[in-house]
Amino acid sequence: MSPRRPLPWLLAIAIAAAACSTPGGSATPSGSATPSSSTALCGTAPDPTPSTAWGPPTATPALLPLLVSDAITCGKARLLFLFVDSANVDQSAPNRSATIAFYNLGRDPNKPVVTAQGAFVWTIQDQRGMYIANVDLPEAGTWGAEVTTEAPGSARETSRSTFSVLDTATAIGIGQKAPASKTPTVTDVGGDLTKVSTDPKPDPAFYQTSVADAIAAKKPFIVIFATPKFCTSAQCGPTLDHFKPIAAAHPEITFINVEPYKLEYKNGGLQAVLDANNHLIATDTSNAWGLLAEPWMFAVDRNGIVRGSYLLTMSDAEVNEIIPVISAGS
Repeated sequence: MSPRRPLPWLLAIAIAAAACSTPGGSATPSGSATPSSSTALCGTAPDPTPSTAWGPPTATPALLPLLVSDAITCGKARLLFLFVDSANVDQSAPNRSATIAFYNLGRDPNKPVVTAQGAFVWTIQDQRGMYIANVDLPEAGTWGAEVTTEAPGSARETSRSTFSVLDTATAIGIGQKAPASKTPTVTDVGGDLTKVSTDPKPDPAFYQTSVADAIAAKKPFIVIFATPKFCTSAQCGPTLDHFKPIAAAHPEITFINVEPYKLEYKNGGLQAVLDANNHLIATDTSNAWGLLAEPWMFAVDRNGIVRGSYLLTMSDAEVNEIIPVISAGS
């Protein structure tokens, strides 16, 4: 994982108090993510010409839509976004609608390529959430998002923002072979879960099988890159807790938790290994998967092919959709 700022939604809604940090202060990760492919996946649109319609707003909108997803790649994309008000308070809610029209600004800034409804999902149940929009962005380049939202008791609002779409994937993509990573298991550490996980209440089932062994055994699996103790997004612990009942309900699927940063066991627990700049250091496994953030989940079928890729969390609908997919086949 390359050095990076915290995810935008953390900055926007100022939840630093809830974020996990290393002793002595926060740290950002270092290391270079290995691209999953160096081949361009699509063409690139021309640079857009200046357009006042897509310039800065003349007045500050009451609600600001923030795109959470990073390193968006052309093709089928899963985009996460939320709304904050002028006081940086998260206003995302189940009863707030969100419709996004996507414009390829290098082609036609006046005609949307696709429009999608954002599906609200709790990232921490009944505390905070965001929206998921699944869209197909056929070209790389500069894109515009026109977001319309309304909620009971508040006026309908529309705002615009721009974002970049890449022609080359960074993380391992859907349809690619999963790296056969020899991830740590509880057997490797003599049965002591504190030596393999920073989860204060780890599910032992998440540390029984390595990614490499699951692939070799042709087991469908979901791998969860998450570190509750050192998470820069404050989402790792809640995401792991979210998966524990799911794993119990689906014994046919192997669930694997992987700590994405280099850690060492001392003073009775795992501690972060920091570089000279006090940055967390990505593991070789994180780099092999091309991670840019955590938590990140990948759903892999019996043949070792990635069928789903999910930043931050998975909704119940996404879980119910992907489990039959990775369970199928021989």
